[in-house]
Amino acid sequence: MNQELVTKKFPVTDAVREAMAVSLRGAEELLPKEDWEQKLARSAATGVPLRIKLGLDPTAPDIHIGHTVVLNKMRQLQDLGHQVIFLIGDFTSMIGDPSGRNTTRPPLTAEQIKANAETYRAQADKILDPAKTELRYNSEWSDPLGARGMIQLAAKYTVARMMERDDFHKRFTEGRPISIHEFLYPLMQGYDSVALKSDLELGGTDQKFNLLMGRHLQQEYGQEPQCILTMPLLEGLDGVEKMSKSKGNYIGVTEEPNTMFAKVMSISDTLMWRWYTLLSFRSQAEIEKLKSEIDGGRNPRDAKVMLAKEITARFHDAAAAEGAEQDFVNRSKGGVPDDIPEVTLSGAPLGIAQLLKQAGLAPSTSEANRLIDGGGVRVDSSAVSDKGLKLEAGKYVVQVGKRKFARVTLG
Repeated sequence: MNQELVTKKFPVTDAVREAMAVSLRGAEELLPKEDWEQKLARSAATGVPLRIKLGLDPTAPDIHIGHTVVLNKMRQLQDLGHQVIFLIGDFTSMIGDPSGRNTTRPPLTAEQIKANAETYRAQADKILDPAKTELRYNSEWSDPLGARGMIQLAAKYTVARMMERDDFHKRFTEGRPISIHEFLYPLMQGYDSVALKSDLELGGTDQKFNLLMGRHLQQEYGQEPQCILTMPLLEGLDGVEKMSKSKGNYIGVTEEPNTMFAKVMSISDTLMWRWYTLLSFRSQAEIEKLKSEIDGGRNPRDAKVMLAKEITARFHDAAAAEGAEQDFVNRSKGGVPDDIPEVTLSGAPLGIAQLLKQAGLAPSTSEANRLIDGGGVRVDSSAVSDKGLKLEAGKYVVQVGKRKFARVTLG
């Protein structure tokens, strides 16, 4: 870029201030703020969009909505007219990101990376505007770098600086092994910023070291350094722990509409506003207006329904969101949804616990008995309290909890 443009001071207009507000919405940290404000001002004055980068390693096939927080931020900046770059780390996945790890991450195979990358791209297209998104793979420049290039890159950072990183420092002091290749990960992620000439890189709070590496390497290569924007990790359905599949407090982006809608409806009224800030495409002004209406006496359930429909429609469509709302209303009234699994079983008379297991409504008979003890099992709308109940041949609507149903034909 023209050095004169880099050093010139541009006026901060109302439009620039609004763009700053959008950038900061829900963000954990923006560094350095003054530099980003000037980049926005320069873009507004020259009409040249800024290059905004998000890199994701396709390390797992399952994505939950917590993973989409940074994608939502990308969409907000994309809507301001900037160029967003969705970078799939197919090369860095072969190293394995050591962020937050107390052991070496096992590398993935090329086949696993390819399959996961296709999933990530499909889900990103539900949030970003595909026509205005630059899709890149970091193997494009990392593979040609070769051994000579890798050595030259490694010479641009010291071991002492690398060991300042929390997870490396902790593992070293605890006597846990650190493989040499793990040092290459932040270097390669930083080099991505050099290759893409990014103005801003987004990431989770756990990525701060890697994002700052990008700034350092851009300066080493004579580029204007990028700014970094970190987004918080989303709290899960319980409102306490961070969203995680292992904790069971997540919403998968491929879950069916009725389940997705019902899970959003299950969050607390307090958590709802946090989710609005981080997940909704509504403007901050719209959210504040809605919050004011709730404070003035409007039912918070109305706001939660709006959020549930927005999220469900994003990953499915508007018709599916409408249907999921109706399904939720039916269930809340004790009604049976229209579309429930049909199961045919034999062995009448069959014990209720065994029936629940065979119908796929409980993973085991012991769990089925626990559900019965908890009052969570109904047969034809009547609660079951007797674990010794045996059902004769016939047709039954069996319900477990609020969301699991099956229409069972027992022979």
